[in-house]
Amino acid sequence: MKKQYFINANILDPHNSINEVGGLIISEDGKIEAIGKKVNTNNLPTREKPIDLKGKYIFPGLVDMRVFVGEPGYEYKENFRTLSNAALSGGVTSVVTMPNTDPVIDNVSIVDFLRRRGRDKSKINIFPCASLTKNIEGTNMTEFGLLQGKGIIAFTDGVRTIQNPRLMSRIMNSAKDIGCLIMQHAEDYELAKNGMINSGIIATKLGLSGIPEIAERILIERDLTLLEKVKCRYHISQISSQKSLEVIKYRKEMVKFTSGVSINNLSLNENDIGDFKTFLKLSPPLRREEDRIALVQGLKDNLIDVIVSDHKPEDEESKRLTFSQAATGASGIETLLSLSLELYHNESLKLETIIRALTCNPAKILKINKGNLSIGNDADFCIVDIEKPWIVKKEKLISKSKNTSIEDKRLQGKVTNTFVKGRELFKPVSYTHLTLPTKRIV
Repeated sequence: MKKQYFINANILDPHNSINEVGGLIISEDGKIEAIGKKVNTNNLPTREKPIDLKGKYIFPGLVDMRVFVGEPGYEYKENFRTLSNAALSGGVTSVVTMPNTDPVIDNVSIVDFLRRRGRDKSKINIFPCASLTKNIEGTNMTEFGLLQGKGIIAFTDGVRTIQNPRLMSRIMNSAKDIGCLIMQHAEDYELAKNGMINSGIIATKLGLSGIPEIAERILIERDLTLLEKVKCRYHISQISSQKSLEVIKYRKEMVKFTSGVSINNLSLNENDIGDFKTFLKLSPPLRREEDRIALVQGLKDNLIDVIVSDHKPEDEESKRLTFSQAATGASGIETLLSLSLELYHNESLKLETIIRALTCNPAKILKINKGNLSIGNDADFCIVDIEKPWIVKKEKLISKSKNTSIEDKRLQGKVTNTFVKGRELFKPVSYTHLTLPTKRIV
């Protein structure tokens, strides 16, 4: 690999507190050799032709903490190859995959298979999760120690919740002993049972059973109470309501934990469901506009740590059914960044806050050396034209399943190029190459 030189870019790396106009040099082995304002035409070899980015942004490669992949068992929805291509188009270079497959990721042999497939078929960094319980049944714990030794980065039951408080206490104790990360989907099963959308006026008008926000809040309260006694690494996968934020704000003073939010809940509300739009049947459900605004404020106040895509591909046949029969979930990994940038363009959040929640914050929680542009690290980054307008069309999406929640939405900001380990893996564009004047060596 030849050295690569980029100049005239807006570089934003919250991890290293870099927010300046400058350049980037990638070494022959795909590492970041130099970065920042010192990288310019005056400091580059005369024979090289640097790539002029003309003010485009360079962000660290995004780290998505909640991604469902169909492999093994549901390859017709998504496989590692299509997932990685979709991720690259959205600037995502690292993903944490959920264990909700067939078979479930709950033993060492399946983990070995998964890692091989991820290595052979994917172009991005794959960090697999294993299930908290055998077959995601919520009764018997998996072998945390053995699975972590095989490279499992965290444990979660994905879309299911640990209902039994005694079992959850045992899980936390085991997690504390070996230092592993627990990620919980906060939704009380009994309270949310048969629910389809947020409980309220909209649900009543549509004649659909609702999921009350208390179903989320009561699980968060329970787990954080347990966490006071057993201090382990604990992460709330997604929160969706203002009341949950109030609990988090109160508990932050007492115990250490982290939380995430889906980009869907940051950008949409229950009104967007309209006349039974099944592509907006999500978990957690879209809630009131007041809740959405509160979540945005939660990011601003550092109560929420990460933004996730909650990428859950479903084939079109399973979505184009009656609302009660339709599958839950939406694909979103390739629109994650662009939809997040909407919060910057409408002045809801600072750009640095958004990028931090998409890069270094999830990497810090996961304890991986990703989501930053530190010298010597793998050159995982994306180039973004944050002003470029575009319209989301499902037929142009790369993901195998096209169940986007934002069909025909107008967005501003588009990934133009994505690099992993210094290799350009997504869609080259026509750069302007500069020929530097010859310098005389005195």
